[in-house]
Order: sequence, then structure tokens, then C-alpha cells
Amino acid sequence: MYRKELNVTSRSEGDIIDITEEVRRAVKESRIKEGLVHLFARHSTAALTTIEYEPGVLADLKRALSVLAPDTIPYAHNTRWGDGNGRSHVKAALVGPTLTLPVGNGELLCGTWQQVVLLELDVNAGRTRSVTCTITGE
Repeated sequence: MYRKELNVTSRSEGDIIDITEEVRRAVKESRIKEGLVHLFARHSTAALTTIEYEPGVLADLKRALSVLAPDTIPYAHNTRWGDGNGRSHVKAALVGPTLTLPVGNGELLCGTWQQVVLLELDVNAGRTRSVTCTITGE
């Protein structure tokens, strides 16, 4: 097993940050030929997924998330904590903090148009996010 922390810096709410190369580097460093990469975003207002990293698709994802958790409705979290990021927690819960991908022949196995991305969903963005990358196999 191999584990590495990936540190990803965001600038603002809605950032979609391509971390594919960092994950590929971790796979190489692990020397694991056949197995799985498990990624875990260690934050309640960030999420992980794969997507075609193309401006149109990125805009579509941002728009879809804003429809699912708009900033125009009240959130109980905001009332309790006063930090205004209730929608951030909801968006992160909908997408999820984990992602598992295959490793084959020592390479990260992604489709041609698949990139691994971290979604910065917090209204109080502009920070370093930690993603735990665990690679298992042989």
C-alpha cells in the first residue's frame, strides 16, 4: 500500500481543479502495477469526480450544481453557524468526497476524456485542500 497527501490550492467558490497529473505521479511513485487508487477529500465543502476538463462541460457542471443547491434559498446550516456556506455543504454531499480509479500496468486508467478533478464548493474559498491518495495492489 502507498499513501500520499495531495495539496490543492483553490482561489474561489466554483473552482474545478484538474488533479489528474498529481494522481498519475502518485501512481508512478507507488510502483504498484495492478490495483486501485482511492482518493478522499478531507473537507466537508469539497468534492471529487471525473469530468471532461473542457470549458463548456465545466460551465454546465457549475450551473447544474447551482440549480440543485441555489444561493437564493435559506439553509438551516447558515442559521445555526452564520458562515453562509450551507449550500456548499449540500453540493459537496451530492457529489461526494471519494473517488476510486483502476491502476493497470503501472498507469492510472482513465478514459481519453476523463480528468480527475477537485471541486471547491465553499463560499469561503481560497485555501489549501488535502486529498488523501491511497494506492493498493501489487
